[in-house]
Amino acid sequence: MVGFIGLGIMGKPMSKNLLKAGYELLVFDFNKEAVADVVSCGAKSANSSAEIGANCDVIITMLPNSPHVRTVALGEGGISDTAKPGTLIIDMSSIDPMESRSIGEELEKKGIELMDAPVSGGEPKAIDGTISVMVGGKKEFFDKYFELLKAMAGSVVYVGELGSGNITKLANQIIVALNIAAVSEALTLAAKAGADPELVYQAIRGGLAGSTVMDAKVPMMLERNFKPGFRIELHIKDLNNALNASHMVNAPLPLTAEVMEFMQALKADGCEKEDHSSILKYYEKIANITVEKK
Repeated sequence: MVGFIGLGIMGKPMSKNLLKAGYELLVFDFNKEAVADVVSCGAKSANSSAEIGANCDVIITMLPNSPHVRTVALGEGGISDTAKPGTLIIDMSSIDPMESRSIGEELEKKGIELMDAPVSGGEPKAIDGTISVMVGGKKEFFDKYFELLKAMAGSVVYVGELGSGNITKLANQIIVALNIAAVSEALTLAAKAGADPELVYQAIRGGLAGSTVMDAKVPMMLERNFKPGFRIELHIKDLNNALNASHMVNAPLPLTAEVMEFMQALKADGCEKEDHSSILKYYEKIANITVEKK
């Protein structure tokens, strides 16, 4: 039986895809409605992380940030209280890679293994099972549980030792944030100069400036649709982890730091629950213009 802890926006559809693939699941979350939803699809419910540790040889965690993972893995009433030596935790949360390694070292003393396997793609891809998973840890465990991960994903790639999964995820989040900012800056220029931003987008999307980010976010921007696929507050968390990790290894991230301040300004304006495409609003505010379809 597979344990699954964390049935939030991503974890709930991911767990349902495991059930569809035929895996038996024992699940836990403080949100009883989410648990009931997944149980209605065939899962069994646990009363604590420790109960899952006692009953499962492989446990997936999908949690908000580093402190939550540490508490679930190592805290009182956590997995390590009851898990047998040889148990594997696959942490699919997006957390600080240095903390992944620290948690892994402490678990190893108890005979428990850890892989970090953060995901990219947001809720829509979690629902349809096409998220991208980047995995760090021992290759033998990656090979053993590849099919388990593939049941939730369109792409599952091994990227190296423990912590490498979250390093890869942070690299992804840096590129996405900077790309959205670049697109916002360009469309603001177009609108301020009197050009039609939609026609500008159509003209450049097939060239070198084109990107998956552009195609996903520009239509949202032009429709003024900032319903979250990935919230500003979550991207702030990821960039904070990226900056913390960069300071640990002396890798300056000046552009990341600047975009982080854009997001902090949006948070101050009450936009933290909106999609990260609302970075456009930062530019609109300082340029005194609205970017939209003509």
